[in-house]
Amino acid sequence: MREVDVLGVRVEMPSNQPIVLLRESDGERYLPIWIGAVEATAIAFAQQGVVPPRPLTHDLMRDILDAVGHELSEVRITDVKDGVFFATLVFSSGVEVSARPSDSIALALRTGTTIYCEEDVLAEAGIAAPAEEEDEVERFREFLDHVSADDFSGGGEIGNEES
Repeated sequence: MREVDVLGVRVEMPSNQPIVLLRESDGERYLPIWIGAVEATAIAFAQQGVVPPRPLTHDLMRDILDAVGHELSEVRITDVKDGVFFATLVFSSGVEVSARPSDSIALALRTGTTIYCEEDVLAEAGIAAPAEEEDEVERFREFLDHVSADDFSGGGEIGNEES
């Protein structure tokens, strides 16, 4: 397992499909995962510190965990099959729950939980970005600094995740 950081979300053109971009904490591989618009908004809200007037689904999940005294220990991106990514929520009690990566990431950002990715997933779907490509990554980060959650409104669930 490799620890990954969430760089952010963006809309892939011309398909207008949102993606979340992860990067190895101690490496040079990036992992793009196509996600739904609602989940993209949830991730963007968490990264921007937006607090909605009423809890969104992932805020509700965090609040339920707090209310019942359970802690999310880690999130694992565990597999990719035919372009579909799979994740697992691991709780402090040892209980593991299968989940979509986008929901898992949105919850992890709200709870401060570390995200890990299986080496096999990074080997299959990761993209290496050597030092000379860092300028491109920096432009992506600048884009993320200026993107708004409103950029992800509309559309439905994208088929690259387990439903």
